[in-house]
Amino acid sequence: MSHLSPVLKQATPVLATHGEGVYLYDDAGGQHLDFTAGIGVTSTGHCHPRVVEAAQAQVGSLIHGQYTTIMHKPLLALSEKLTALLPEGLDSLFFSNSGSEAAEAALRLARQATGRPNIVVFQGGFHGRTVAAASLTTSGTKFKAGFSPLMSGVAVSPFPNPAHYRAYGFDEEQATDFALRELDLVLQTQSHPADTAAFLVEPVLGEGGYIPGNKRFFEGLRKKADEHGILLIVDEVQTGFGRTGTFWGQDHFGLRPDIQMFAKGIASGFPISGIAASEELMAKAWPGSQGGTYGANAVACAAALATLEVIEEEQLVANSAARGAQLKAGLEKIGEKHSQVQEIHGLGLMVSVEFTDADGEPDGATAAAVHKAAAENGLLLLTNGMYGHHVRFIPALVVAEGQIDDALAVWEKTLDETLG
Repeated sequence: MSHLSPVLKQATPVLATHGEGVYLYDDAGGQHLDFTAGIGVTSTGHCHPRVVEAAQAQVGSLIHGQYTTIMHKPLLALSEKLTALLPEGLDSLFFSNSGSEAAEAALRLARQATGRPNIVVFQGGFHGRTVAAASLTTSGTKFKAGFSPLMSGVAVSPFPNPAHYRAYGFDEEQATDFALRELDLVLQTQSHPADTAAFLVEPVLGEGGYIPGNKRFFEGLRKKADEHGILLIVDEVQTGFGRTGTFWGQDHFGLRPDIQMFAKGIASGFPISGIAASEELMAKAWPGSQGGTYGANAVACAAALATLEVIEEEQLVANSAARGAQLKAGLEKIGEKHSQVQEIHGLGLMVSVEFTDADGEPDGATAAAVHKAAAENGLLLLTNGMYGHHVRFIPALVVAEGQIDDALAVWEKTLDETLG
């Protein structure tokens, strides 16, 4: 009998005993095709031999060396490797444990560096569950309800989400026009530019439905930030490390951040996160404002370094792009048979299926039913979207062509059985 909180509802019924690649195995010997990847965390698959070897070796020499107390070699090696992969100019790192902590660290740095109190976030974004991170989150009230008051100093501006603005007859260009115009209104009516420390945005909405932004919108953000001395924070927690078919999600759009958040796929399941900024900007953080007991844990750093090496050597970014295109095309073809499937969204191996009812309204009930049926058929998925009306596919970046085909076959069978 589990003694876990009853609020922790499991997304699938699987009691896993072990995992390998994109497969999980349960206590009855059943095999499950895992297209959740621990919510995008196990980027190199379950128990990649290189990652296992690196972690096991590190456990035998130094498990934890608190990095404001001592230095250790995995941290130094990871810092060098990661800095080489970050956008030019982001040459200073602060490590923590979770995406929420990265959001809090980015917020703190932006406020301290600018001396300004406010942050502008964008509708549908998810940045975490801690008090400040939840205050910045707008992908659903479940992440922030019931423990108000939350942090003040947050203004919300529209994201150019064509799926949401479809009801108003907007295409992507019109949604972008609206979002940029409304951002001007936010700065005029909610947060004066001189009070605005940063814009915080995801390249692709994560919990918001795997909706990508677009180049013109992000260029508008960058221009507006530069015009008013506002910092641009890019949340790459879910989109980073090859997930979207480029190394960073922002690479699709030429987006240039001042502060970049990262977590999830960096260490194949070990908890490590952080922020990157220029050394000049990072130096504006107040003394004592950055720290934490478990940040840059030695085993997590070793696993992260091995993960980055595997991503590079096995060309997993290119595989993400190719397998993502295969997955999206297959989902679109299957979706044509079912009126409840409105649209397929996403980039690379970050893809969602949007469900709507006969009136074109978000249909979370159908998404939940399909998600449950897929798990019963051996395909593990998750839901997202602001109304819970998307089913998302986020397999490990090592997923092979045949495994995509297998997942699509299960998905087609599931839709035929569930939707008719």
